[in-house]
Amino acid sequence: MEKTWLDFNAWLKNRFGRRVQKITVDAGLTCPNRDGTVGTGGCIYCNARGSGTGAMAAGIGVAEQVRRGAEAMARRYKAKKFIAYFQSFSNTYAPVDRLRRLYDAALSVPDVVGLSVGTRPDCVDREKIDLLAGYAESRMVWVEYGLQSAHDATLARINRGHDFGCFREAVALTRNRGIFICAHVILGLPGEDPRAMMETADAVAALGMDGIKIHLLYVTRGTALERLYASGGYRPLEQDEYADLVVDFIRRLPPGMVIQRVTGDPHPEELVAPEWALCKRENLALIRERFSSYTIRPFKETST
Repeated sequence: MEKTWLDFNAWLKNRFGRRVQKITVDAGLTCPNRDGTVGTGGCIYCNARGSGTGAMAAGIGVAEQVRRGAEAMARRYKAKKFIAYFQSFSNTYAPVDRLRRLYDAALSVPDVVGLSVGTRPDCVDREKIDLLAGYAESRMVWVEYGLQSAHDATLARINRGHDFGCFREAVALTRNRGIFICAHVILGLPGEDPRAMMETADAVAALGMDGIKIHLLYVTRGTALERLYASGGYRPLEQDEYADLVVDFIRRLPPGMVIQRVTGDPHPEELVAPEWALCKRENLALIRERFSSYTIRPFKETST
């Protein structure tokens, strides 16, 4: 099926002339919302694993993780170039010297053409951006900032530990340094109706981001969200609802923005609900099918 938005694989292939594959890296870092610096317990949807693989805790260093990942991606996708993706928790949440060692280790592996660093907007400062900008002089560098929502009330409700103003400041600090900027947002957060979610789309569009990742809020075991769900205080989105929301969200973004993700990848053994979140191929097909014929809804009434 013909693609209906500018996806990350196509964007990378256009820049490098060949397939470039991301390799997930676990740097063994944590988060200020888990260690008590800005909050306790983390965001309500995040468990102790924090999207990590546990590789660093198992004694597998960054360079070895990247080497193994490159071998696997070369076999599976015939990829020849790679981006090291520091994914779990907050990957600028450490002293600059330690960050430099981690990033250098990833870039030491042959055919790694860049870095993608997932982090929080309250975990960067000028010194850390200077470090990343230095790499950007010769490699591709993305910084992926977790926003989740542009609404401060929602950010407080999910125990995020920062506000939208913090996100704007991080984007301003990063802009014009040769670094590509990606925002992470979540659809289906507690207390948000479609109007609120589309207001987040408009806010992100206004900031001129380079890319975005759109995630479904799913319920994971061992989280505050699981307890809320079990008590009847949270209802996950239905598959059709989510597809419609993603289409509306993307249509509010600038045409040149890279859509890095439109679904999530829950671990099957950790997922509580909704079960359809595991049907990635089906979800992608549904979203693409609706994209060409769906129009932006005005949301004249607030959903309940």
